[in-house]
Amino acid sequence: MRYGSVREGRFLARPNRFIARVELCGAVETVHVKNTGRCRELLVPGARVILAAADDPRRKTRYDLVAVWKGETLINMDSQAPNTAAPELLRRLFPGCAIFPERTFGSSRFDFYLEQGTRKIFVEVKGVTLEREGLALFPDAPTERGRKHLAELVRAVEQGYEAWVLFLIQMEGCAAFAPNEETDPAFAAALRAARGAGMGILCYDCAVTPESMTPRESIKILL
Repeated sequence: MRYGSVREGRFLARPNRFIARVELCGAVETVHVKNTGRCRELLVPGARVILAAADDPRRKTRYDLVAVWKGETLINMDSQAPNTAAPELLRRLFPGCAIFPERTFGSSRFDFYLEQGTRKIFVEVKGVTLEREGLALFPDAPTERGRKHLAELVRAVEQGYEAWVLFLIQMEGCAAFAPNEETDPAFAAALRAARGAGMGILCYDCAVTPESMTPRESIKILL
């Protein structure tokens, strides 16, 4: 997954979920934030951020805020990046399978549907941007939608499909992944229950540069 032209600025403020004020070359630029989550531990005043130039000249904002430095670690916080990067990893994990984006099952639309002969697989992708002391955590805010996805994946298993949730950690350097019990205990309980019901869990970190994000290695999962 690659961006085109990128520039580095300094984060100043986030008036709402969709925009941020960034210092760029001595001027204040209003940019689009490609993540509507809280990201409070990332977007702190003075943080170095990566901006990707927008392709659409009709847009009011010229740049998208796609990544941020947290100390020495560059974290991609573009909520669209995991789905863009996932097919490369899915081809490694499920060789020979045809991969189709966005397939509906029940009342949910899963990110990917894979098929090879009688093998039929649903995969839901979750991007992870929250890290504490080397532990990657999801979610960073309560997610009813995430719990709904897990319930639907279990229903898919009951109907004979394979079902997986893929957590893509949008950074390197994490030793393990765990559900964020403190922030959303209901999601943590649902994840454990879904695994017990036959849903699979995958977790990979990513190599992140200002211009790219590439799935890397499998990360230990702590449930």
